[in-house]
Amino acid sequence: MKSTDDLMNLLKSKDSYKDVTEATSDFLDVTLVEYLIQLIAEKELKKSEIIARSGIERTYAYQILRGEKVPSRDKLLALSFGMKLTLEEVQALLKTNGYAQLYAKNRRDSVIIFALNKGQDIIELNESLFSVDEPLVT
Repeated sequence: MKSTDDLMNLLKSKDSYKDVTEATSDFLDVTLVEYLIQLIAEKELKKSEIIARSGIERTYAYQILRGEKVPSRDKLLALSFGMKLTLEEVQALLKTNGYAQLYAKNRRDSVIIFALNKGQDIIELNESLFSVDEPLVT
């Protein structure tokens, strides 16, 4: 998946919107499942490993990955930790599903951002959230 910056650069470089739409068909209207599949392939991950590291119940996680269930923001965050995504990838994943991106001025989100940047797993994240009396990512 290309970034918003990539899309902005294309918008600046094209002479007509028709040229833009031809060049951006892979940017627009990407579903959550398509983006997850792309990330899994790019990172050469196994679904079973992602699910085990995410802490999400196995059946429910597979339903998310097949597009049968619409995950909450927290479930997407848990999957993100299971996939060991970067902050940028997590932000794109949240945006793809229409959820608010992580916001550094929000205390809970700042703990999540810190954990992502430090490469922490879901258990370490939840220990940090618990220590500052914020809701766990479940």
